Amino acid sequence: MRSASTHQPSSERPESPQGVARATPLMALDRVPWGDIQDSTGSAAAIPLLLNGIAWGDADTARAALGDLRKRICQFGFVVEQATAATVPFLWELAQLPQVTCRAQIIQLLKNIAEARQWESTAAVYPKLLNHRENPVVWERAARQAVRDRREDLNRLLADEDTEIARATTELARSLAE
Repeated sequence: MRSASTHQPSSERPESPQGVARATPLMALDRVPWGDIQDSTGSAAAIPLLLNGIAWGDADTARAALGDLRKRICQFGFVVEQATAATVPFLWELAQLPQVTCRAQIIQLLKNIAEARQWESTAAVYPKLLNHRENPVVWERAARQAVRDRREDLNRLLADEDTEIARATTELARSLAE
């Protein structure tokens, strides 16, 4: 199984014919080998559909898609999967888009991922876990690093006029400072 890179940008800004850059959300989704990586259900191939549901869906659709995505990449709010790190840049992108209706909940998910230490805690008691071919401790560390890699986006979110977003961002910032 291949691991997806977490250092790719989650969007590109292609040049329009007039030479003006335009931003299209989630353009880089096809750069991730979703079918080759795992989420909590097996293949992570459904993650792009869920991310698009969050980006383009009405409030109910976005909330449902985010709930399903959370179960796939951060079960119970603390158990990450192989696909989590690859998903994080897209979550950061969605958290910054004004049309996304569940931005505060996305930021809370990023906080959960940043604080995830379930696999590390388990490996501390059962070190043989580290010898498995598919090492979830590595996934967990990669997911946390993917959240930290985009912490420069915190200032923009902290300045948001929506107090729920600013509060969630403050909590995420505290988690990243630890």
